[in-house]
Amino acid sequence: MPLRQDVFPVERITAPAAAAMPRRRQRVIAVMPAYNAEKTLAATLADMPPGCADEVLLVDDGSKDRTVEIARAMGLTVIVHPHNRGYGGNQKTCYQHALERGADVVVMIHPDYQYDSRVIPHAVGFIELGICDVVLGSRIRSRDEAFRGGMPAWKYLANRFLTAVENLALGQNLGDFHSGFRVYRREVLERIPFEKNSDDFVFDTQFLVQAVRLGFRLGDVPVPVRYFKEASSINFRRSVRYGLGTLGTLGLYWLDRLGIHRSPLFRPKG
Repeated sequence: MPLRQDVFPVERITAPAAAAMPRRRQRVIAVMPAYNAEKTLAATLADMPPGCADEVLLVDDGSKDRTVEIARAMGLTVIVHPHNRGYGGNQKTCYQHALERGADVVVMIHPDYQYDSRVIPHAVGFIELGICDVVLGSRIRSRDEAFRGGMPAWKYLANRFLTAVENLALGQNLGDFHSGFRVYRREVLERIPFEKNSDDFVFDTQFLVQAVRLGFRLGDVPVPVRYFKEASSINFRRSVRYGLGTLGTLGLYWLDRLGIHRSPLFRPKG
């Protein structure tokens, strides 16, 4: 049935709604922890909506390819680690420099074109509206969608198991605890002692558990993903180590919460 404009005048609906949309006032910095991303960096940047970030900061973790050269040619702010410090070590540099550069909101997205960067302004919106302090991109809206995106079956099952355990242990209801697309309010990075975290992949789990322990509000949005040769992904052996590290972090959380063992991971900065 066609919309009756005498009942629902288009001008009356769209004009006030557009006028009511607040202009972004906070400084948003997108950070990219990079390692050998020369083939995917341009595509990741091309999908980012114009104006969704005030600055893009890439931290190169000792790449062996032309990642640094390409990033500089594209006008990004580039910081280079002379030697590989690991995924967690890379993020530490990302967040430290984002805070120093005055970020109110920090978006962390991998430059490997695995996550759909078009959703950045929508995820940032939940932070700016005061609904969430941390927003994650959920790769698993449905099992079929995850498999069509190329997610290996073993990785899907491991993700479902760990996410279920984490939701139960932390009292959350997130769809994907292990996403590489994240948005943080500045206060989260100022209070969480992320410098004490691992330099390896378990950094991500430690950070979220710290956020829960310190009372921050977590939420998620669906983010389509692509699994392909150039997209970064850890192998089965490192995934097992990551999974054990995740369970160990949950154990530390409960020991701290029950007052049995006070961990420095959960003592806020400042």
